[in-house]
Amino acid sequence: MEKKDELIKIFSKNIREILMKVPVDFEQVQEIRLRVHAPLLMVYNNREYYISQEGRLSTYINEAYIVTKNELRETMEYMSNYSLYAFEEEMKQGFITIQGGHRIGIAGKTIVDDCGIRTMKFISFINVRMSHQIKGCATEVIPYLYEQGEILHTLIISPPRCGKTTLLRDLIRQISNGNEVHEGITVGVIDERSEIGACYQGVPQNDLGIRTDILDCCPKAKGMMMLIRTMSPRVIAVDEIGSREDLEAMEYVMNCGCKLIATVHGSSIEDIKQKPVLRKLVQERIFERYIILNSKGRIGNIDQIYDNRGTQLYLKGSKYVCS
Repeated sequence: MEKKDELIKIFSKNIREILMKVPVDFEQVQEIRLRVHAPLLMVYNNREYYISQEGRLSTYINEAYIVTKNELRETMEYMSNYSLYAFEEEMKQGFITIQGGHRIGIAGKTIVDDCGIRTMKFISFINVRMSHQIKGCATEVIPYLYEQGEILHTLIISPPRCGKTTLLRDLIRQISNGNEVHEGITVGVIDERSEIGACYQGVPQNDLGIRTDILDCCPKAKGMMMLIRTMSPRVIAVDEIGSREDLEAMEYVMNCGCKLIATVHGSSIEDIKQKPVLRKLVQERIFERYIILNSKGRIGNIDQIYDNRGTQLYLKGSKYVCS
């Protein structure tokens, strides 16, 4: 099934008919947003557009199709196969993952008890984030991440919507499978929001390699500890670090001799230094490689690569040689 058909079937009948007319490559669609009594929106090639009833992309709000409450309710029924109860655990975190690995962010009225968020109802806002698997997108950076045959602690720094998770996903796959230069090694993935492996009913929808183990919907800090104790990974991969608990868990991982590959929101190393929790990582030179992405060109576009001393190893468009 093509990605367009796979995606469109989860929407209400009327919105499905509108999306069928949209003349875009769905491999380049990043988000489709539905809000009750608000315009139908699409993020395509890093640009936001209104969608008209005729299926045209527009920058004029007066041409936008307005989503109704019934259409949003019907969409949720299709997405959950008429069984929201089956997704109750995921809904506590504000999302569900559907077949194909696409993540549906949801917002509405939360039901809270003494243990925290119990569930969500009156869902009035949906963000469909497309799962994009671009095999080979990490090939260009792989040589920079090894030294004397060993993987280096690596931090991917990226602004939103620049493909950091897409790049991380392919790095995991290539490290796990190995190649003619480097043997494949065991990788443990903590997939807190089901974005990396995009597990559906326990089965990853994305190819993360033959030596990869995944903890799905598990908090990063707890997951790192669990994998070290139970699965003996040589590399651990996590997406979007930032909390103090994450920092403590990463230090534990590194002290156990396991290598770490992580991502964080930002635009530069200097940007990371401004974040209190992450400043320590830079100052103590914990990460040995920094990969910086930008929004120019394709998803996962590499801008610069630095080592832990701040030496630039790679600059887009230049012929730097990695050390």
